[in-house]
Amino acid sequence: MMRTYHCFWLLFWAGQPHQSFLTPLPKRTSGFPEKEKILVLSGNSRRDVHRSKRSWMWNQFFLLEEYTGTDYQYVGKLHSDQDKGDGSLKYILSGDGAGDLFIINENTGDIQATKRLDREEKPVYILRAQAINRRTGRPVEPESEFIIKIHDINDNEPMFTKDVYNASIPEMSDVGTFVVQVTATDADDPTYGNSAKVVYSILQGQPYFSVESETGIIKTALLNMDRENREQYQVVIQAKDMGGQMGGLSGTTTVNITLTDVNDNPPRFPQSTYQFRAPESMPPESPVGRIKANDADVDENAEIEYSITEGDGYDMFGITTDKDTQEGIITVKKALDFENKNLYILKVEATNTHVDPRFLYLGPFKDSATVRIQVEDVDEPPVFSRPAYIMEVKEDVPINSVIGTVTAQDPDAAKNPVKYSVDRHTDMDRVFNINSGNGSIFTSKPLDRETLLWHNITVIAAEINNPKQSSRVPVFIKVLDVNDNAPEFAMFYETFVCENAKAEQLIQTLSAVDKDDSYSGHQFSFSLAPEAASSSNFTLQDNRDNTAGIFTRKTRYNRHEMSTYFLPVVISDNDYPIQSSTETVTIRVCACDHRGKMLSCNAEALIHPTGLSTGALIAILLCIIILLVVLFAALRRQRKKEPLIISKEDIRDNIVSYNDEGGGEEDTQAFDIGTLRNPEAIDDNKLRRDIVPETLFMPRRTATARDNTDVRDFINQRLKENDTDPTAPPYDSLATYAYEGNGSVAESLSSLESVTTDGDQDYDYLSDWGPRFKKLADMYGTMDSDKDS
Repeated sequence: MMRTYHCFWLLFWAGQPHQSFLTPLPKRTSGFPEKEKILVLSGNSRRDVHRSKRSWMWNQFFLLEEYTGTDYQYVGKLHSDQDKGDGSLKYILSGDGAGDLFIINENTGDIQATKRLDREEKPVYILRAQAINRRTGRPVEPESEFIIKIHDINDNEPMFTKDVYNASIPEMSDVGTFVVQVTATDADDPTYGNSAKVVYSILQGQPYFSVESETGIIKTALLNMDRENREQYQVVIQAKDMGGQMGGLSGTTTVNITLTDVNDNPPRFPQSTYQFRAPESMPPESPVGRIKANDADVDENAEIEYSITEGDGYDMFGITTDKDTQEGIITVKKALDFENKNLYILKVEATNTHVDPRFLYLGPFKDSATVRIQVEDVDEPPVFSRPAYIMEVKEDVPINSVIGTVTAQDPDAAKNPVKYSVDRHTDMDRVFNINSGNGSIFTSKPLDRETLLWHNITVIAAEINNPKQSSRVPVFIKVLDVNDNAPEFAMFYETFVCENAKAEQLIQTLSAVDKDDSYSGHQFSFSLAPEAASSSNFTLQDNRDNTAGIFTRKTRYNRHEMSTYFLPVVISDNDYPIQSSTETVTIRVCACDHRGKMLSCNAEALIHPTGLSTGALIAILLCIIILLVVLFAALRRQRKKEPLIISKEDIRDNIVSYNDEGGGEEDTQAFDIGTLRNPEAIDDNKLRRDIVPETLFMPRRTATARDNTDVRDFINQRLKENDTDPTAPPYDSLATYAYEGNGSVAESLSSLESVTTDGDQDYDYLSDWGPRFKKLADMYGTMDSDKDS
């Protein structure tokens, strides 16, 4: 059997060099092949038919990009050796862009590109070709794969990565200092020709800067570029492909370069001398004026520190730096005085605070200037000779006595006269006055050290010609003590002595005080008054330590014979002049136990206000009980009588008398039997019966209560006084009840009508009204019980 081999021919036409052509891989040739090249496929193997001399590779083909013709661009032709030309075979194309970008004539096998191709979008297309029997649909040749590469042309200009570059370098930089690097890219094929080979050049910015053609690095090209002369530079850089050859495409970018500041300029004063005026009244720390040294640098390189280096006003003036304006502020350090010195000359120096050692060769970074300050005369207020005055005066000086003098003078050259006055806000009582001419201060009222030790006043000195010019000075006046107060007891002494006391027994220790001062300490002496020294039942012993003791003179005392003793004691001091006073010690006689503890004394009448014997109290209680029984019986008889008003027509005016009932059970002050026994007792010292007295003895009284006071007479007398006194409570009133009249819807509102009511009334609610209405509840409740019975 004989095997038949069929060959599939792929013909590519290269007759038109602008449409399609074939290129050997290892080396590009000039010219194009004159004959069509055939790719022969036989059976399952594939062979490349090629020229032996030029080594053509026929499964890789090239097509020019950016075709501008009006017809479809011809790519090549498929042909099979099985094609007899009778139309029995059909050519099919598949792969990248088949049917859309690339089409094939199914009868002839011609391949064409329908669109304009761009290598930058897709550089390679892989397609597959096959011939099939049109009638059976079976392939007559194996499928053949081939590649179409888009041949690049220089259709893209270089593009910079940024439209605008910004860079900065210090001023005064050396030549060749790196500034910035720019970069441009070309979308063309870098492996084919020079379409993507970019070269950099500078179009604008010379001679200050240069650029490396291959790297795009920009460097400085001029020495000592000064920011103060020019700060901003705009450089234009061009990137051109084709290695910079003529016909290449190009792109540009802008580079903005800023020179940053360095401290290469010292401060300089614009003038050598400055003049200022300062009034002598200017207070310390006040600004006199401002000076400024100019520095062409900026930011911290322009910061300046000012100082005063020389001059006769070195101690009188100071200078500080305003950080915001870099100005020197001259201020006053001490008070100025035109009369003393009216002109000051200063030397001020301005120095940079941040110095760059690289530029020290340019000279010292400081400058100096002269400042003249003229002190102006102003009308100043008077000046006192002292900032404050302290004076002393004895408290017993006569009125109008001079205690001291203040002095003030006008500091101006005119020496205007001065008048003095006392600020009355500091001497409201007008205790002191001042001579307006010479400033002598004198008393206008008596002084008392014990009332006020220090007097702090303010003296005003004003110019006579210009009273607005005034000044003040404090004057502290200390009142010195004189012995004008007698010593007295440190407290009120009221003690007791037991009836069974023994002779020479100490019953009380006395001490004294003195309002006066004593520089060497007080020395008090105690003694009994002459009228009591011989007849007294007690003795006094001076302890020589500002205390004294009271001792009993006899063995026993009887409180019924004498219940209270008043012992006069004379107290003297040892100052000059000697002052003395007589004080009284109250001694009560009390009953005591064997240990000397007090049991009772004649003060019982005050501590227990009744002051009555047990028998008298019982008699009084019995009388009260009898009175209550009689009153209760009378009330019950009154209740059984006929009512005064029988019908509501029998209404007339009635005089109703209301007696005062008193405060009730809770009122413990309403009745004090002690007052009945002691009519002359002081009301302010009345003791409460419901609490324990705070003190054992009541204060001393001038008169004692009478033991034989008749209670009945006293009560009658007090009743008569209250009856005749219109202001004494309770007030008797005349109540008139008028006839209301007939026909009223409310009828009579009188409570008297309730007596004629036929129906019974319930008074049980009176029991709920508390203890004050308990009596009424019992009375009306009893009446109801009587009716029931």
